[in-house]
Amino acid sequence: MIDLRTTYLGLDLRSPLVVSPSPLCQDVGRIRQMEDAGAAAVVLHSLFEEQITLESFLLDRDLSDGTESFPEALTYLPDLHEYNMGPDAYVEHVRRAKAAVDIPIIGSLNGVSSGGWLRYAKAIEQAGADAIELNIYFVASDPDRTGGAIEDQYAALVRDVVASVRIPVAVKVGYHFSAFGHFARRLVAEGAHGLVLFNRFYQPDLDIEELDVVPTLTLSGPYLLLLRLNWVAILYGKVDADLAVTGGVHGATDVLKAMMAGASVAMMTSALLQKGIGHLRTVEAELREWMESHEYESIHQMRGSLSQRAVANPSAYERGNYLRVLSSYALKA
Repeated sequence: MIDLRTTYLGLDLRSPLVVSPSPLCQDVGRIRQMEDAGAAAVVLHSLFEEQITLESFLLDRDLSDGTESFPEALTYLPDLHEYNMGPDAYVEHVRRAKAAVDIPIIGSLNGVSSGGWLRYAKAIEQAGADAIELNIYFVASDPDRTGGAIEDQYAALVRDVVASVRIPVAVKVGYHFSAFGHFARRLVAEGAHGLVLFNRFYQPDLDIEELDVVPTLTLSGPYLLLLRLNWVAILYGKVDADLAVTGGVHGATDVLKAMMAGASVAMMTSALLQKGIGHLRTVEAELREWMESHEYESIHQMRGSLSQRAVANPSAYERGNYLRVLSSYALKA
């Protein structure tokens, strides 16, 4: 009997298949469908720092100042009064989702700074969330701010969120750090129970006819997986936290690679948006089929088997791969 069970953030999960945040998670009926299709847990769509700040009229006041001089300040941001759902409605959504399913529900906070908005971490916990995913989305565009100052900002935010709740907190971050391994350890030292690798940073496009900067969104593809696998494999066994892969997980092979690299769970969204929630059943069936044909009995048995500390040539995750790739490419005559 194939055993797909895993643990993540102290939660016992039936499999490593976790649904990551997307508009699909805004509907309780769809969350029920996710559970029926085999999702082991669901990370809800994010509650944004800006939404909470606007709710308390602070952002509204700040944006209104100087409107006559900088009208784009009011027009570029979306209408946050109607974006997703308000903070109180979000907390109620957590409560309803928890009541509707038996699988763990993980709330999601998206922000960059400490402050009064963090009281909603406690509200999400009180609504019944099993854990919180802190999604830190910050573009370091100020040339006067050092990398160290930005890391301090991240660390302070993680510390404050962890201190405000009793449930586990996972931190979802990008990879734009000069020494990511060291920074990962720092986040864990601040109390992070898990690391979610990696956040996707969406670059705006330029409209050369309208002379405007326009938002763009492209769903993830399997090509994004390699960077995540690389860092999970490097960090496995070196940080005292669970590791999650998000971005590029589309099929059973992707899940297997994530487990062998050292992840506890593999999160997917784009594949479900493209193929439907029922795709989870296909992935689980193919996962079981592969494990049976290759004589694996459990997820635990394979976890970390291709991590940096387990492979014969650890440098394959560092300069060894760089040299090998460059030397393997031959120009055609």
